[in-house]
Amino acid sequence: MKTLTFTTLFLFFVLINWAQSLEGVVYYTSKTQLKDFNITSNDLTPEMKEDMMEKMKKAFEKTFTLHFTNFESMYEEEEKLATPKPSSGPNIKMDFIGSSTSGRLYKNFKNKQYLKEDDIFGKEFLIVDSLQKMNWKLTDEQKKIGNYLCFKAELSIPVSEEDKKQYEEFKKKKEAGKTNLLELKEPKEEIIEAWYTLDIPIPNGPGKYWGLPGLILELHEFNTIFLCNKLVLNPKDEIEIKVPKNGKKVSQNEFDSIQEKKLKSMTNENGVIEIRIN
Repeated sequence: MKTLTFTTLFLFFVLINWAQSLEGVVYYTSKTQLKDFNITSNDLTPEMKEDMMEKMKKAFEKTFTLHFTNFESMYEEEEKLATPKPSSGPNIKMDFIGSSTSGRLYKNFKNKQYLKEDDIFGKEFLIVDSLQKMNWKLTDEQKKIGNYLCFKAELSIPVSEEDKKQYEEFKKKKEAGKTNLLELKEPKEEIIEAWYTLDIPIPNGPGKYWGLPGLILELHEFNTIFLCNKLVLNPKDEIEIKVPKNGKKVSQNEFDSIQEKKLKSMTNENGVIEIRIN
């Protein structure tokens, strides 16, 4: 009966969504817990390890905006002011490539397509591909986020063959006495948790996530939480969304392949990615 109720609601709100004009801006903040992350190098002092962990935590504390209309959206990270460099002590810079939160992401629900600007060490790419269907499991669990009543949905992410392969290679190297800077945990099925509101019948959300009968205001992705802290509906100035055009045009698979080759070129003979500390 619950499934029928949610299906009926979904169809009802989709029809409303197509019938009325709705646009706005969502502001999300993200925070990541590094509880399953560990630095195991003997070449770093405890102070350097602590400094690296602190910088990694800061690197994952970000703010994003989602400009949306009924049928399209632009999601991007808000720029931060540059942090002054320390006058003394080690200067550690952490860069993350291939992050799901990097680059501008355009989604179009009419043609089920997305475009994403991304780069690999300065070389710009424009990823053009189809929006993947997300098999959300709707639940009747609910809570208030601000003034909005939200419902919980879950998305199962199975372990990929690539993740299994990487973990097996890591185990072999560890058994052979070869040390890694970063300790890999055994991969397991992950559950993405989303909280969406039927008050805003837009099938959109942070990053690549979409397909629910309402706007996602809170998202739990692995160890990262995205939370809406501000929402502006139908602002005075009309929302103008420009389709990204910069970079070499590639598919998602092509981009992933190029990125993987680049990462392999950065690894040493033990298969460990080397990080330079200046």
